[in-house]
Amino acid sequence: MREFVPVVIGVLVRRGAGFAAAEDAVQDALVEAIRVWPSNPPADPKAWLITVAWRRFADAARADAARRRREELVEQQPAPGPASTTDDTLHLYFLCAHPSLSPSSAVALTLRAVGGLTTRQIAAAYLVPEATMAQRISRAKRTVSGVRFDRPGDVATVLRVLYLVFNEGYSGDVDLSAEAIRLTRQLAAGYDHPEVSGLLALMLLHHARRASRTGPGGELVPLAAQDRSRWDTRLIAEGVEILQAALARDRLGEFQAQAAIAALHADAPAAAETDWVQILEWYDELAALTDSPIVRLNRAVAVGEADGPRAGLAALAALDDTLPRYTAVAAYLHERAGELDTAARLYAEAAHRALHLAERDHLIRQAARLNAR
Repeated sequence: MREFVPVVIGVLVRRGAGFAAAEDAVQDALVEAIRVWPSNPPADPKAWLITVAWRRFADAARADAARRRREELVEQQPAPGPASTTDDTLHLYFLCAHPSLSPSSAVALTLRAVGGLTTRQIAAAYLVPEATMAQRISRAKRTVSGVRFDRPGDVATVLRVLYLVFNEGYSGDVDLSAEAIRLTRQLAAGYDHPEVSGLLALMLLHHARRASRTGPGGELVPLAAQDRSRWDTRLIAEGVEILQAALARDRLGEFQAQAAIAALHADAPAAAETDWVQILEWYDELAALTDSPIVRLNRAVAVGEADGPRAGLAALAALDDTLPRYTAVAAYLHERAGELDTAARLYAEAAHRALHLAERDHLIRQAARLNAR
């Protein structure tokens, strides 16, 4: 049933329902479907949900005297039925990525309205109480309730929201990386844009390495040390194919450039065979597109691999040393340069600054390894 949620919400909103009222009506219809379908499954599940949700909305509108104008609009609408899946779903993508929403609210609303996840599932994925997430979603729905679909949405904002979902990874009973891939596939099917394809390719190429990113005890395994036989070659091949088609359109964007870097890593049979010269060239393209400090930090690593650790340290020195992972990168480059005491000290300092437990433990092990030499 979950795959019909964005379609049905989109139909109700397009026919005059406010976003919050439409979402509530669809949830009521889903509850009714759970009760009715096992014994009496409909021939057209989507049409059934649209019809029942529309009736729930109409009932609520009639019961609320303050919404008489809405009731008149409801009565004027044609009989409900199936609608264009692609168009209505795209409307929801752009609505959920509205610039008036904070990133966290946009992600939560996307997972709820487009992904069809329950409030409990979203709360568990973000490790917050269900009541907290319910309030966040309610505020987001109120924010967008008066937004009209009379202007084209911003695809760049939609893609950033989906990328935020992807980077949340896995927690609770929802695999948000897999959910982000599913939603991005859905967007790519209805929105012909090379950056949508670039993001999908990037997600697939990163997700292909998932099984090798942690050891048996949950410890972080850096890219150079990963068991490449555990990489998903099917996802890699699909990601590369999608990326090549996007690049052929000659409308380069940041997600295509990131995907090209990921593809070069995936193409190397071993870490020592990585084409760092090409990766550096792509980081130059990416830096020109975004001028992001984080991109320039990652570029410093690529400089260190392509041109030597001293060149990498020189590139790093031009950046703000308060950047996340700055000290960890400095430690790595100093180790590559043979300055092991400095590297050990910096690894320990980076561990103290790390925001995530797995990263902190990894950096502590690096410091210990050098101190025990």
